[in-house]
Amino acid sequence: MTAVFPGSFDPITSGHMDVLTRASRMFDQVTMTVMHNARKQGKNLFTLEERLHILRAATAHLPNVSVDSFSGLLVDYVAQLNAPPYKAVIIRGLRAVSDFEYELQIAHLNRQIGEAETVFIMAATRWSFVSSSMVKEIASYGGDISEMVPRVSADALKTKFAEAYAERAVNQG
Repeated sequence: MTAVFPGSFDPITSGHMDVLTRASRMFDQVTMTVMHNARKQGKNLFTLEERLHILRAATAHLPNVSVDSFSGLLVDYVAQLNAPPYKAVIIRGLRAVSDFEYELQIAHLNRQIGEAETVFIMAATRWSFVSSSMVKEIASYGGDISEMVPRVSADALKTKFAEAYAERAVNQG
């Protein structure tokens, strides 16, 4: 069975990697799909191409994981994968109860409009506080994000926020 793990992944975090690694052991194939969200246009730190590059590098060690992008409804993407003999489900990671309430609504809608099933995977407790938004904020001040993201994400963030990291190094040195 195939699983689709959608998101903006701006950038991918250690929590995403935890959910993805566990999903890769549960499903024959997992496709990480960077969704184009018109409402977030211009609000992402990384371009689509940068995010795809980061994801491919971060997941290279997982042989049954592929990376793709899609614009439109997730259920339409999943339907493309459901052409016989394939069957796909949507993977969603959960960190807290507040995630569950939002994700439950989305899962019900995806089931209603596209007959797409959703499987929830709880992030490990150590990653329950990590979000892409918080990681970007910490990095924007030159903070240590090395445990919160895969190395390729950390390197990309340090490049984006090079001035903040240089300034912090001067202030601490």
